[in-house]
Amino acid sequence: MATAWAEPFERFGEVFERAKRSQPKDPNAMSLATVDGHGRPSVRVVLLKDFDEKGFVFYTNQTSRKGRELIGQPVAALMFHWPSLEEQVRVEGDIVQVDAAESDAYFASRARVSQLGAWASHQSEPMASRGALEARMAAVTQRYEGQAVPRPPHWGGFRVRPVRIEFWKAHPDRLHWRDQYLKSGDEWLKGLLNP
Repeated sequence: MATAWAEPFERFGEVFERAKRSQPKDPNAMSLATVDGHGRPSVRVVLLKDFDEKGFVFYTNQTSRKGRELIGQPVAALMFHWPSLEEQVRVEGDIVQVDAAESDAYFASRARVSQLGAWASHQSEPMASRGALEARMAAVTQRYEGQAVPRPPHWGGFRVRPVRIEFWKAHPDRLHWRDQYLKSGDEWLKGLLNP
């Protein structure tokens, strides 16, 4: 039987803080699953950059394969796995693009070499040689020498607005704990799932 629950984001924040203490290398790594226009899934690891009650935010080249899939089929699933905690969090939801001001602010906080790389890489496109990428990197480095690197127009954020969040915790004999939160109007309904 599901019961009313305020919101699962506070719970995610508590788990995430524990993950940052126990797993110092990329505790914000998450698997991102998308689907193409034919319903074929694709998954890769990206980094969570922000979260709040509006959703989970990451940034990328929006003309990349994942960007095209997210724009064409604006749904996604995320999966956080922290082996050190023996815990997982699964998120399913709708996609919205982060506004330009928020994308600009995050881009400005990135390391300069990452900013330049966003211009140099034609993410997910075939590449003739590694030398071609390095030449583009050298060209954009020279182009922006001595000045701020602007955010490329094709680069920005996506927010996963969850409709389902599941918290999974390992338990002996594979009788794992699974708590599910389902969005219902303005509230979240909490229930248990069999392992």
